[in-house]
Amino acid sequence: MSKSPSHFRDGLGHLREAYILLPLLSALLLLALWSATLYLIKVEQSRAQRNAATVSQEIGAIYEAQILRAVREIDQTLKLVKYTYEAEGERNPLPQLKERALLPPALLFDVSVVSADAKLLASTRAEETGAASARDELRTLRNNDTLLISRPWKDPLTKEWRLRFSRRLNAPDGTFSGIARVEVDAAYFASSYDASKLGERGVLGLLGTDGVFRVRRTGESIQAGDTVDYDALVPDTEDLQTSLLTSSWDGVRRYTSARQLYDLPLAVIVGLSEEEQLVAVNRQAQTYLRRAAGASLLLALFAGLLSRMSWQLAQSRLQAAEAKVAYAERVEYLAYHDALTELPNRSLFSKLLIQHIHEAHRYQRQMAVLFLDLDRFKQINDTLGHDAGDQLLQEVANRLKGCLRESDIVARLGGDEFVVLLPQLSDEQYVAGIAQKILAAIARPFHLREQEFRVTASIGISLFARDGQDEQTLKKNADIAMYQAKQQGKNTFQFYSEKLNAESLERQTLEFGLRHALERNEFRLHYQAKRDIRSGRITGMEALLRWAHPDLGLVAPMQFIPVAEETGLILPIGKWVLRTVCEQNVAWQQQGLPHLCIAVNLTARQFVDEHLLTDLATILRDTGMDACLLELEITESLLMQDVRKTLQVLTGLKEMNIRIAIDDFGIGYSSLSALKQFPLDSIKIDRSFIRDVTSLAEDRALTEAIITMGRSLSLTVVAQGVETKEQADFLRDNACDEFQGFYFNKPVPADQFKVLLQAQTARTDTNV
Repeated sequence: MSKSPSHFRDGLGHLREAYILLPLLSALLLLALWSATLYLIKVEQSRAQRNAATVSQEIGAIYEAQILRAVREIDQTLKLVKYTYEAEGERNPLPQLKERALLPPALLFDVSVVSADAKLLASTRAEETGAASARDELRTLRNNDTLLISRPWKDPLTKEWRLRFSRRLNAPDGTFSGIARVEVDAAYFASSYDASKLGERGVLGLLGTDGVFRVRRTGESIQAGDTVDYDALVPDTEDLQTSLLTSSWDGVRRYTSARQLYDLPLAVIVGLSEEEQLVAVNRQAQTYLRRAAGASLLLALFAGLLSRMSWQLAQSRLQAAEAKVAYAERVEYLAYHDALTELPNRSLFSKLLIQHIHEAHRYQRQMAVLFLDLDRFKQINDTLGHDAGDQLLQEVANRLKGCLRESDIVARLGGDEFVVLLPQLSDEQYVAGIAQKILAAIARPFHLREQEFRVTASIGISLFARDGQDEQTLKKNADIAMYQAKQQGKNTFQFYSEKLNAESLERQTLEFGLRHALERNEFRLHYQAKRDIRSGRITGMEALLRWAHPDLGLVAPMQFIPVAEETGLILPIGKWVLRTVCEQNVAWQQQGLPHLCIAVNLTARQFVDEHLLTDLATILRDTGMDACLLELEITESLLMQDVRKTLQVLTGLKEMNIRIAIDDFGIGYSSLSALKQFPLDSIKIDRSFIRDVTSLAEDRALTEAIITMGRSLSLTVVAQGVETKEQADFLRDNACDEFQGFYFNKPVPADQFKVLLQAQTARTDTNV
């Protein structure tokens, strides 16, 4: 809000008062004093920092030369042993080299020769116990002819960290014959630590490109073997660079110089403690600050005593004015923004949309309106309370803003409804990309009340000017498209089209038909066998629902199940399915057919129904079917939506002795650690992996991983959608337990499935 001229005139009047002029003069003096003091401190600190960086680089250059010289001497020894071994055919070349004084001092270095079968052939170390520790080097150098530098290891005799340098030895025919090794105390490579230059908290280290310290010395402490982030510590440059870094191993800030050694998998690390390097300049800075503080205190007391009352009065006036301005700005802000999410509200969005419509008309632009509604928000709001619901809406608002450009607009219309305006478009494909980005962002887990929840969104899209040229038409058509997206299974988006009205009518026809389908006995159950992967015998079956509509014909489950879910009709339909399959299974048993487990899919609405357990108990009691012959299948995503509630329901089912399976496993979010907490009996590999398991390496690897995970949890692993012999052979070779699919039989009515059971029973009787 701009200030009026009278406001500035009043301010100038205050400046003329003595109580105002004196503090201003004092402030100028203080500013000059502290500016000079801080500048002096900064100059001296900068000088000390540059000096520390220079010293670090100098020590680093010297240390680098020492390490290179030491490694080259070790490598030269290895090459001498290699030459003597290969050229002169000496199986034990060490005595000959020692006699010629060509071996390094035995006090520091241990030289040994190990055969290709890990036998110690020669060693300068009297207490050498064997060559078992050489197996890693043998494995690496069998196909390599390079200098191999081991990770540090502790000598069991001396308890000191040691390093091993190895080279390949060849037989006369050029084949691998063994290795030559030089062992040395890791401390040897940090022996040049000079406390007078490095201080007590400096660091001198030799770091492998694998991020493992071969040796690191600080003061008298020598360590080795710990791992750090190599790329963060060693710059990718040829020069010896110095940076002020916080050491990950002890939290000390150091002027650190690092560079990788030429042609070696090692880097030298030199660090000077910032605290030690700046101790003198910091002590001097404290002296400057104390003097400046003393002078400031005297000046401040003098000015403060004179201006206290005037200052208090000015502050009270200023606070009152600021409070009025802030209140007015807040009132104006809330008139056009949502108080919870701070997004534009419905009123402001309408104004912005009208404004952009005018601009789109003028400049012949395309734009899009996206209506977004959260799926399952009411369930979370009712379960966890409104505070958790508010937290969820705030997080959704943040994720939406993260998906959009600065020129795009996102608003909250109320409840769990949001709207997005994309004012400048290149084509329709861009809108689809934004919608997919939003769906992916919202599908990520939300953490509410120390629990993990997942929600999805349905998005409807209308385009200017194809779907409307005014505010109301664009919003209405986006709203229609959003509801169509919900009907298509949620977690998707839908562009508005003229066909949507016809599709809406078709959905109404389905909904009306569903309300009478049970009483008209229009539902049918088909059964598909689950077979043992080895013997091919039927071990169980899955019941699949079909709807024989009198006008539409056989309606696929994917068409009517979502409608049944949304309307709640899935609950009575689901009860009918459960009762019918139990009755059918008991009937088969009474006819002398084998007692097999029958599987039924549970939808999300059925799973959260509070009467599920009592309904199941009643059905099992009425039909007389053994509970262990009933298996309920739930999807992986449903399993992870509300872990605590899921565990409660599954525990109740297991107490009834009902089997539990995860359907379409592999496309959700579960993990081994998550599955371990649930009382499961089997997992069913999703058919999308099985379809290309013999042709796509990725699907093959995922299928093998699922089978391995299932077996590690002692779960029965069932493959769905097996349609070819090659798929069945692959599953058999990888120890899958059971499979089902068109390769053996399609889902068939009960009377045809009975024939399959009878045929199997007859074969069993014949074999007996």
